[in-house]
Amino acid sequence: RERCIIMIRRVEMIHFLIEIRSPIKISLSKKFLYSTLLLIAGVILGVISKVLDTTPSNYLPYFLQVLDLGNFFSSMGIWLFLAVVISVYSKTPIRSAINVFLFFVGMVSSYYLYTVLVAGFYPKSYMMIWIFMTCISPFLAFVCWYAKGKGIIAIAISSIILMFISRQAFSFGFWYFDIRYSLEFILWIAAIFVLYQSPKQIIQVVSIGLLLFFLASQINLFMGML
Repeated sequence: RERCIIMIRRVEMIHFLIEIRSPIKISLSKKFLYSTLLLIAGVILGVISKVLDTTPSNYLPYFLQVLDLGNFFSSMGIWLFLAVVISVYSKTPIRSAINVFLFFVGMVSSYYLYTVLVAGFYPKSYMMIWIFMTCISPFLAFVCWYAKGKGIIAIAISSIILMFISRQAFSFGFWYFDIRYSLEFILWIAAIFVLYQSPKQIIQVVSIGLLLFFLASQINLFMGML
């Protein structure tokens, strides 16, 4: 009897999730290809990020100095945005979890292998934070996949995503409200386009997301990384 109850609740949960957003089936070969490409992309971006971070700015081309890409790739904003893009454009929540996890495995592994083996130092505290975030990324990606779904739950998830991206783009205090960094602001705008489904939906998402940002702006998360 207990097993039947569990099965009924499981079926109810599956139907509930499908009503928010329906998965799309793809072939096994495409699953393997997409996941492999994302792993490789993570490795490449991890190395590029660390190279930019360790190279003196005056050694870089002028346009890279102006953009300050070293600090940009060292911040959480770009990785949060890419994780959201990978998540919401995956075909199923399970694929979303796998794809985001592989991307972060590639990025974090290559970044810190380069840090230890080439740059010659061992930032244990930050490395442990990134490893922890990589481990929880599949669960967060699974939830984020439903941001492109229907109803109040999808709006709530999208709003929370936008709140976290807003924390990277803006600084807010009792007497001030500023854009932290122009590239982070561009990511904030891009996130709105990624999460967009209809004018009414995106107005709700932006309004709730900014309200959550103002309410949580003084909370320090992950040593200020989020």
